[in-house]
Amino acid sequence: MVINRLIAKNWRNFQEIDVPLRERQFIVGPNASGKSNLLDIFRFLRDIAKVDGGGFQKAVKDRGGVSKIRCLAARRDPEVAIEIHIADTPEAPTAWQYGVGFRQEPRGHRRIYLTHERVWKEGKLLLDRPDEADKEDSDRLTQTALEQSAANAKFREIALFLRNITYLHLVPQLIRFGETIQGRTIEDDPFGQGFLERIASVHPSTRRSRLKKIEHTLKIAIPQFEKLEFIRDSTGRPHLQARYSHWCEKEEGQRENQFSDGVLRLIGLLWGLLEGDSVVLLEEPELSLNIGIVSQLAPSISKLQRSGGSQVLVSTQSNVLLIEPGIDGREVLLLIPEKEGTVVKISSDIDHIRVLLEAGLTAGEVVLTRYPERVNLVD
Repeated sequence: MVINRLIAKNWRNFQEIDVPLRERQFIVGPNASGKSNLLDIFRFLRDIAKVDGGGFQKAVKDRGGVSKIRCLAARRDPEVAIEIHIADTPEAPTAWQYGVGFRQEPRGHRRIYLTHERVWKEGKLLLDRPDEADKEDSDRLTQTALEQSAANAKFREIALFLRNITYLHLVPQLIRFGETIQGRTIEDDPFGQGFLERIASVHPSTRRSRLKKIEHTLKIAIPQFEKLEFIRDSTGRPHLQARYSHWCEKEEGQRENQFSDGVLRLIGLLWGLLEGDSVVLLEEPELSLNIGIVSQLAPSISKLQRSGGSQVLVSTQSNVLLIEPGIDGREVLLLIPEKEGTVVKISSDIDHIRVLLEAGLTAGEVVLTRYPERVNLVD
């Protein structure tokens, strides 16, 4: 399944979003335009769908409350709302729709409560809140039905899909100096502090299969790279170990604390793509990678997402990442900052970009190089 349409209101930088989504979606725009905030919509949906250690109230609180989430331009309408459409493919008819809206009480206890929660299956409305029970007990509106196993039986498929959304923005230093840092791991480990344990927890046959696919990609991307394997040291701690073809046979393998930042980030990126079976969120995967590797990321993402069956949303500031001729203009969302918030447009819907793409130029040549010309980007 894929999310083939996103609708949002008053979320962070955005007063309004209404865009179709592809199986591989690139999100581009200038600094502070809202790339991370757009990805956070999907993390928020994942968080409210959690049964244990999550839910609606915690998801809002973790983001600083409604006042930090709501768009600064939302002066008259204080409601924050999100709606997603889910289908088997981007072109297939919508199978599921889930929508949720919330706000904070203007006075009194200042509770965060739902203004609405709705679920449709193939166009049929299954849930429409507030309902009669909510009107009799307003405390019910502090929780979504999505996070309650007793309430989501008819649409649990959505809840399971959202809970499996993956975000991994691996920070190499957290792996390299993990034993020294020994700090509390952030919930869901978004920065890879427990990445080695994450690999260790996978069934051995699955782990071998994934590492073999990663090894194949590393051989293409890194000169003389030969082998990647999972090992445990004498104390039982997990490690990744690499070998290079130019080393002598007796030379010991190189462990992860000796890997470069680029190699560690690339391994984390590839593992995340193979691990995900729902939506995989990648934030600026080009960081620490050389131009040659970055130019191969888009085709590698396509190849590995087919293997894992996931939808991949990528934020990037790299025109090199977008030079693959196979990138469709519909696969690139352009964020355009304006006075009253950021506008989200499909790049091929912008006339002069569409003309250049149809003329044979790549998305990397015509999208990122032109977003400073904001006036010319708005039709």
